[in-house]
Order: sequence, then C-alpha cells, then structure tokens
Amino acid sequence: MNSRNPTSRPPRILYLAFFFPPSRSSGVYRARATARHLAAAGWDVTVYTAPREFFTRYIGTVDPSLEDDADGRIRVRRPGMGYFRWERDIRRYGRLRANMPVLANAGYNWTQRRFFPEHYASWIPRVVARALREHAHRRFDLVLATGNPFASFAAAWWLRRTAGLPYVLDYRDAWTFNQFTEEPKYPEGHPAWAWERRTVEGSALTVFVNEGLRARHAQSYPAAADRMAVVPNGWEPELLGRPSYPGPATGRPLRFGYVGTITEPMPLAVLFDGWRRAREHPELADATLDLHGHLGFFKQSADSLLDRIPVDEGIGVKYHGPLAKADVAGVYQQLDALVFCVPGARYVTSGKVFEYMATGRPIVSVHSPQIAAVDVLTGHPLWFGIDRLDAPAVADALVAAGKAARDLTEAQFDTALAHAERYTRANTLAPFEARLRELAGRAGRAVTDA
Repeated sequence: MNSRNPTSRPPRILYLAFFFPPSRSSGVYRARATARHLAAAGWDVTVYTAPREFFTRYIGTVDPSLEDDADGRIRVRRPGMGYFRWERDIRRYGRLRANMPVLANAGYNWTQRRFFPEHYASWIPRVVARALREHAHRRFDLVLATGNPFASFAAAWWLRRTAGLPYVLDYRDAWTFNQFTEEPKYPEGHPAWAWERRTVEGSALTVFVNEGLRARHAQSYPAAADRMAVVPNGWEPELLGRPSYPGPATGRPLRFGYVGTITEPMPLAVLFDGWRRAREHPELADATLDLHGHLGFFKQSADSLLDRIPVDEGIGVKYHGPLAKADVAGVYQQLDALVFCVPGARYVTSGKVFEYMATGRPIVSVHSPQIAAVDVLTGHPLWFGIDRLDAPAVADALVAAGKAARDLTEAQFDTALAHAERYTRANTLAPFEARLRELAGRAGRAVTDA
C-alpha cells in the first residue's frame, strides 16, 4: 500500500456534488462555496458533478455567470449518466427502448427497485468507476457527498466498501421525508429507507443545514447520532459584496422585493393578499413589490407560476424575470425592504435568508412562524416576523418594514450587517473544514500504519 506520509502533501478530497455550476439549482451555492473554501484552505479538491448536457439540454436550468470566476484550483469532472427518465426525443432512444418500450420501462423500473431507488442511479457506477481509477493513481483521503440527489450518498458508500475510503454526508435536504409537509416520501418497506440507514450508519460524519434536521435524523438513526453535526448555510461576500449605508428611503415610493426562485410550494396567495391589505395603508399606497428570479427549477413550471402573480391587477406587483447570480447584488441595492417568502416549517432554513441579512435592509417574513430560519433571523435588528401565516399578519409586517426603511439609521444598518457577518461562508464552513481535516488525517494515519 501507499506509505507516504499524508502530512507531506495537501489532504485530497473527492466532492460528489451532482448540482454544481453551471447548474442554478438551489443547492449549487452551498456546493460551490464548500469546494472553494476547501481549496482556499489548502485542500486538493476534485469535484464530480453531472454532465453539462443534463443541465443545458434535459432540465434547462443554468446560470453561466456562476462559472465566470471559476476557481482554477478545483478540478471538475463530469462522469456520464443515463437519461431514460428525461429523454423525450424518440430519435435519441436506444434500440431496445425504441422497439420494445414496454420491456425497456419494465427494466428501468426493476433497476430502481433492486439497485437504487432514484432516477439519478445511473450516475453511481460511472462515479465509482472513475473514482477508483483516480484513487489508484493518486489516493483520495476523504469523500464528501452532498444530496440531493442521494445517488451521491450511495456512490460514497460504494467507494468505502470497495476502496475503504471514509466518507462524509451533507444533507442539504431531507431524503425520506418531505421537509415541507413533514410527511414520509415513501411507504414502509421502500428501499430508500434501507439505503438511508446504510449510508448514514456507514458515514464518518453526517451534517445538516439546521438543528431540526439533525435532531430528527439522530432520533431515526441513533447508532450514528454521535457523528452528526450542523453546518448552516451562509453567504458569499465575493458574490454580494458588502453594501454601504443607503440612507432612509424618503421622498419616493417604497420598493419591496423578492429575489430568488419562485416555486409552487411558496405561500404566494398569502403574500399577495397581505400585499393588497398593506397597500391600503398611506405609507405603502404607491409602493411596489418587485419579483426577481426564475419561475421554478424546471422550464415546464414557468407558466403555472406566472398565472399566480397578480401583475395585471394594478397593485404595484412586477415580475422582472430571471436574474443571473452576478446581477443579484445590484438588484438588492435598488430595494428598500425584502420579502422572505418560503414554504415549510421547522425543517426549512433556506439559503436565501443569509443573503437577505447581508443587505442590511429590513426583512419581512412570509412563512410559518415555526420555520427553522427563525433561529437565524432572531437578533437581526431589521427583521419583521409574524406570529401566524395569514394576510393580516403579513400586511402588518410589511407596513412596519416600510416605516423602518423610511427611518433607517446608519447604526441600525451596521448592526444588521454585524449580525449577517456571523454567517459568511468563511465563518460557517471553518469548523466543518477543521473536522474534515481531522478525518482525512485519521484516514491517512490508518494507511500509513497498515
């Protein structure tokens, strides 16, 4: 076996992050920031992500600006995968599917039941095969896998089984239950349950974006509870910058805004009903609500979401369309207050809340009062929360935030930024990086001793 002293070279990590630039998936920002933080901390970082054509051709969700400042220290590899679930062009079907579609579908469903119960399962063997080749040439010390999709977790488990590589799991989302409805995703006996137990109990460390998710999984998998931790999301100063004090919003209509992907589960009806009520107040009679972002994560969801936005009602609601990440900071500077509208409850934090805090603007909550993001917002001097998710409560919060924007002082602004500073990616990821380094060192010592 290789007996090199691991301290004589940088620790080497394989990062399994299916969604990575140019993808614009909600999880891509955590993956991008983690890879860059590790590289900056001296790690030798290799990222395995999906084929580029999956993002561009099959799901149509890309933001090329996320690659504009790609970190040259990070090697990005794109193992192949099958597109059975997404391919709709019969000219691209294989011979079996084109001539015997019923048999092809039956075979696909069999692999879902017997191999791995996720449409991304075909990525797993390609990842494992490529990783084993690279590992034989130049040893990895640690594997980090982020989900969803959870095919990355299965690939990490297989690498441990075949090559003895220790792995760490990063839950951006829940796997076997719906974190928005808090109901199980799968019936009892479904193979996803066994796979989750197998991967969690085999991991050297499993991390979650909030305490609610950690506690629930610790209860479900007590054998691994002492190897679970929280790594919150954060924001990137290199993307957003650090804003200067805008002064009070006086002498013009107030500008409220939502910046982010608009999705079906969001409480949009409550938001717009609350906005209608708030516009009855003299302070907001001429205010605007500007919505910036994609409509859903997949191109087919846009029309139904657009129908839910009252742009033609004459109440100041405007939809401005998709927004590249590189343009986000400029849009924030044009707004007086931000609307934090998000679905779910105690297991949902959302990555957007960290960006919102970093603007120094008033923040209006439009979500369940039990949402995990409340833990992050507590203590923010310009946060206007609600004690119930209904139109009157939202209207009151909007009016209060509008008044705060009119009277914004530099001291309030600075205190808000100080609160946000605790959640820069550098601060949220530093303890995680130290833990990964410890695990990589332990793995290296085991190889040396062997």
